[in-house]
Amino acid sequence: MGWNQCVQSAGGIMPAKTLAAFRNVAIVGTGPTGLYTLHHLLQRGQKLTATLFEAAPLAGVGSPYSPETTQASMLANIASIEIPPLGETYLDWLRRQPDAMLQVYGVNATTLHERQFLPRLLLGGWFRDALERMIREANAQGHRIALREAARVLDVEPVGAEYRVTFAAPSGTESLLFTHVVLATGHDWPDDPDHQDRHFVSPWSGLIEAKVPAQPVGILGTSLSGIDAAMAVACQHGHFVEGEDTTYHPNPGSEGLKITLMSRNGLIPEADFWCALPYRPLVHVTEAALAQAQAAGAEGLIDRLWHLFKLELSEADPAYARAISLADLTPEAFASAYFAPRLAADPFVWAAENLAEVQRNTAQRRTVEWRYAILRMHEPMETLVASFNDRDRSRFEALQRVFVDNYAAVPPQSIRRMLALHRAGILTVLSLGDDYSLTHADGKTLVLAETGQEQTFAVYVDARGQRPLGLSDLPFPNLRAALGEGDGPVPISSSFALSEPHLAGIYLPAAPYLLSRLPFVQGIVSSCDLGQEVARAIIPDAPEKLA
Repeated sequence: MGWNQCVQSAGGIMPAKTLAAFRNVAIVGTGPTGLYTLHHLLQRGQKLTATLFEAAPLAGVGSPYSPETTQASMLANIASIEIPPLGETYLDWLRRQPDAMLQVYGVNATTLHERQFLPRLLLGGWFRDALERMIREANAQGHRIALREAARVLDVEPVGAEYRVTFAAPSGTESLLFTHVVLATGHDWPDDPDHQDRHFVSPWSGLIEAKVPAQPVGILGTSLSGIDAAMAVACQHGHFVEGEDTTYHPNPGSEGLKITLMSRNGLIPEADFWCALPYRPLVHVTEAALAQAQAAGAEGLIDRLWHLFKLELSEADPAYARAISLADLTPEAFASAYFAPRLAADPFVWAAENLAEVQRNTAQRRTVEWRYAILRMHEPMETLVASFNDRDRSRFEALQRVFVDNYAAVPPQSIRRMLALHRAGILTVLSLGDDYSLTHADGKTLVLAETGQEQTFAVYVDARGQRPLGLSDLPFPNLRAALGEGDGPVPISSSFALSEPHLAGIYLPAAPYLLSRLPFVQGIVSSCDLGQEVARAIIPDAPEKLA
């Protein structure tokens, strides 16, 4: 008997006519997006029945924060002040932890503060505790929340007005019916192509458990993911002594270790800069101004947004605008002006100078206004990316590179460690150019840069981050069939519901499937926003009351 016929509840049998008001929700994935979805559903003022499915044995931590994929040397590039609370703030949770536990992660309990960058593993512990507390408190309040760990969802398909979720549990294959399904599946990494610990398709796909030899290691990608991969390898062969002048001490026998970070332009991320939080409101790139720009049509939309961008940046930092002749620049020329000083400098010299500047500004609580203006503009402008025509979408890529470089600034401690590895003669950076080749053969990786420079690596790590996923990547065969197969993006509404009417109770707030329309969707704040939007769609502001 399906939920469309009757629903078994604590109070007896629920008639079918009340089904429209009843929500029995499956949340597939218990990383940050799944947790924030549950959190916001529980805030909607209606009793909730929900089951959370987690493929891993331990729910609630999310892949970037799991002991299986990270280690204490890998830092989260978000601090408590930016993390939306889950019952309590991250900092309050940290202050409740035993001093001895924090010391294991190199954290001094007496110096904790809201802007501190800490190991990803600690953040995973906070998420896990938050999940357990949410379930415990929700069930005590009359909600019915269940957690299925080590339960990999195999398929989702419509059955009448409901959706069948089929999953592999320790006891065998099972299936359950739900009124709504939230596919908060998070990052998706392919399997490594070999099992010899020589080629890793991401820093999270086995690198932590691998025994990496003290030989040349090539890491494609210079973002925090690439830095994390370098730290994982370096910590196998030595240790850091932290401080203002962080040093790296290799183990005996590790003399052959050489790590090369590679990217097209050979740039290292800058250190996270001091700014006012929460954000100060923008003056020109406002919701009303963006709506007006969009209402004028797709043709020329990028030019209207660029006009707003220049107004905002010029007012925020007139000196910077004059220095780069902003008034005369196109989006493409602005990107060139933005990156030019760093491209002209040695990456490690620039990193050291930028780190010193960030440390001075933090001590003085001084904001570099042009950086701050760019940071605040990326999310409002992202909302119109889906409205671009093909020409404007291509032109926006120049601004997108600037926005990503700006918001993806890394913890200062990560920069100090990179500089220490460089001083130790272990870490270098290679600029590949646009026309480079990469060949895997005989257990090695050969890289040929555009300049003709060749390097051979015994170990290769692809740390370029999550690629956009589409319909053909959905791991649920019956759901793919219901959507009509194909290779394009998964069709979704503004609330992240699947666009097909008979699938409108299925939501896909999984970042990899949103990147084509929301190129900056990433991180914990985005997870909270996605969860809130989905919760509002599942339980609207004025839900029907149960009879």
